[in-house]
Amino acid sequence: MKTTGAVAANGGGGLLTDNEAKSGSRVTLVDAIRGFCLFGILQANMLIFQYGLIGTEFFALFQATALDQKAYNWLEVLVAGSFLPIFMFLYGYSLVKLRNGLLAKGRKPWRSLVRRFVLLLMIGGLHSYFFWDGDILFLYGLISFGLLLFIRCKPRTLFIWATSMMLLLGGLDLLGNLIESPDDQPKEDRLKQEEYVKRSIPVFQTGSYNEIVQFRDKEDPLDMDDFELAAVAILSPVMLLPMFLFGMAAAGTALFRHPQRERRKYLLWGLVFGSIGGALKFFSVFSIFGVKLAGSSIIGGPMLAMGYLFLAALLLSSLRPASIVLRAFQAVGKLSMSNYLMQTFICTTLFYGYGFGWFGKLGVVPGILLGLLIYALLAAASDLWLRKLPFAGPFEYILRAGTYWSISGKMKPKEIVKQETPPNLLF
Repeated sequence: MKTTGAVAANGGGGLLTDNEAKSGSRVTLVDAIRGFCLFGILQANMLIFQYGLIGTEFFALFQATALDQKAYNWLEVLVAGSFLPIFMFLYGYSLVKLRNGLLAKGRKPWRSLVRRFVLLLMIGGLHSYFFWDGDILFLYGLISFGLLLFIRCKPRTLFIWATSMMLLLGGLDLLGNLIESPDDQPKEDRLKQEEYVKRSIPVFQTGSYNEIVQFRDKEDPLDMDDFELAAVAILSPVMLLPMFLFGMAAAGTALFRHPQRERRKYLLWGLVFGSIGGALKFFSVFSIFGVKLAGSSIIGGPMLAMGYLFLAALLLSSLRPASIVLRAFQAVGKLSMSNYLMQTFICTTLFYGYGFGWFGKLGVVPGILLGLLIYALLAAASDLWLRKLPFAGPFEYILRAGTYWSISGKMKPKEIVKQETPPNLLF
């Protein structure tokens, strides 16, 4: 993998000048953090690949062991809901970098950004319908249009908006849980969901590709009516917005551009956010003196994500540029979209009936080990790809070609300026 002199001199983080920061130049440390996050996303998604969207709530139907249940509980604390928020943060961060890069090349950013968002919607829709219902690309594309309303805001304004929204959403969720416990779910709804899981097992284990696509298209695991579906479609982007805004705010500051100077900050914030977020998530999964804070994961998940984010920045910026670990994470991060989609193609082939049919058979702990193996293979393949073709992966090329309206996938400046490597916008 090629690195710039600045990166090589600064532990892979890259020490950027003010002009580079304004132009949207790539922050290599962010690539490495993004690659680290893809590992966590894969481990969280392994549960969905193995059991479906709600199958883990009915472990008894899969003959799960006590070890499976314990491993699942700890994945809920340490992984689920605490890596996707990092991706949201990095997406917001990279969105601002991309806009700055377009402005620095003398281009108006709006058309380029809208084209990119439309491509995300298209790729996400195809991915969701034809392969896997855990897709996030479509949602990213949808939220992106809302982010345009904030893209000119100052970092302080973005931080205030994000903090206020997160506290409001967390408070509303906590209030809802005080009024009505999640354990009070109507038995009728619970039985419908259980019946769905029972029907899904033979389809995903032995069904053909067409049978699985048709089942996913026609069956609703949550059994929601049109009004409920519309409410989810409207509220979901709003609930996810704060982490995107935090990332946009960070891009307007010097965060991650001078890792050698910021290590104490990474350590302090990592420990503070990680401890508070981890405690909140722990109490949302495990009962303490018979009390479980069901709604605390709404705030706990993003807070633990911020802890992971800063601790990852601390550790990755401490590694030598030639470190295999750093290179692996950077390679996966630079090809983030291609790797995300490859995870789907590999895992659906392993677990669905048109492939190996392992759905519901492997177990949680073996699934964790399998996730490690898949990630290692993807990291090795990504590093090899970047050695041969350092520009972009196949899906990154599609996004860049559409964004810059260029067959080469490279931005064409309106005026003669020093060429910079286009920033890698997550997905």
